[in-house]
Amino acid sequence: MKEIRKIGIIANLYKEKSLEYALELRDWLAKRGLEVFLEKGIAERTGEAGRFDKEALAPMVDMAVVFGGDGTLLMAARSLRKCSVPILGVNLGGFGFLTVVNLQELNSDLEMVLQGSYRIEKRMMLDASISREGRQIEEYTVLNDAVISRGKLCRLLDLETLVDDQYMTTYKADGLIVSTPTGSTAYSLSAGGPIICPQLDSIIVNPICPHTLTNRPVILPQDAVVKISTWSREGFPTLTLDGQISCRLEPADIVAVRKSRFYTNLIMSPHRDYLEILRTKLGWGGLSAIIK
Repeated sequence: MKEIRKIGIIANLYKEKSLEYALELRDWLAKRGLEVFLEKGIAERTGEAGRFDKEALAPMVDMAVVFGGDGTLLMAARSLRKCSVPILGVNLGGFGFLTVVNLQELNSDLEMVLQGSYRIEKRMMLDASISREGRQIEEYTVLNDAVISRGKLCRLLDLETLVDDQYMTTYKADGLIVSTPTGSTAYSLSAGGPIICPQLDSIIVNPICPHTLTNRPVILPQDAVVKISTWSREGFPTLTLDGQISCRLEPADIVAVRKSRFYTNLIMSPHRDYLEILRTKLGWGGLSAIIK
């Protein structure tokens, strides 16, 4: 494992006490002789010099500690992806599928990380592009999903879907989710999609409330390219990336989604594995419940 000497700190400052926790960690790391870089929002609150946005932090640090919920980590993952920065997510939110370390475990987990005793999971990302009149106009990278939805429309969307330039179907639905395995426990799960272990590289195509009830989620190989043509007789559909970035689509726009060359590198908690996270977050019964 690479020696870690430079650490970036990112925090969702809308979370209660997140600034306090971030500064406590800064002091804890500094006492151990480590170089600490604060993300711009934290530095501005404290009046400190060296204010770096997330993208600027990426080439400067060996790892990043992110305080917040899964949304904060999704934002950090997109910003840090080009430098493959390992991310340790500290849960200050609710669900926390990605921010798997709690505050009580943070210092002990970091001690293990600094000693080189840690495990990284590479999480597949997706590139989603928009083409209009034969020209690509936008491209984004996501960790969870790209979602086409009807926005303010009342009518169903017609979503002509091709896989590797071969026609699959035209969904008549409220929308379509194209998801990574990491995103399989997000919006896709709420829409009836399968849970895919994040160690697998695959692409989930999942219609939202399809008019044809036999339209079910489909799991595609990692090298598949999904192209969706959007047709609507009124209004404009919306493309939403990781639930955080929104783009209005014009009629006949083509959205292409494929595996990205980038990965998100998550530092995993030594205290729990993925199956334990599923049991805890989804309220599944344990062995004791089966015995009783």
